[in-house]
Amino acid sequence: MPEAAASKPAYFMVQVTTDNLEQLSTRYAHAAIASLTKFGGEMIAGTPAPTVLEGAWEGSWAALLRFPSLGAAQRWYDSSDYQPLKKLRISELTQSGQILLVEGL
Repeated sequence: MPEAAASKPAYFMVQVTTDNLEQLSTRYAHAAIASLTKFGGEMIAGTPAPTVLEGAWEGSWAALLRFPSLGAAQRWYDSSDYQPLKKLRISELTQSGQILLVEGL
């Protein structure tokens, strides 16, 4: 019997603008990281000052999250654990941002 194909990892690429990184960290990031681990996710990089090689940086925080699959990533993003954190991030802690979900190779 053929071996089942392994799932490809998935990555959230995050860029947000906030006036208060400390509040973003204490009120959102710690709880968000704890919630994503339940879905096999991990934060693999995060910085307020990424090295810009091309284009313009228009944020105050960048992060990279890894999940074992697109399905796991989407389940976390849609989960009841994450929804109040997402609402907090959007309504109180950030002025703008982009969050992209991409499948790894």
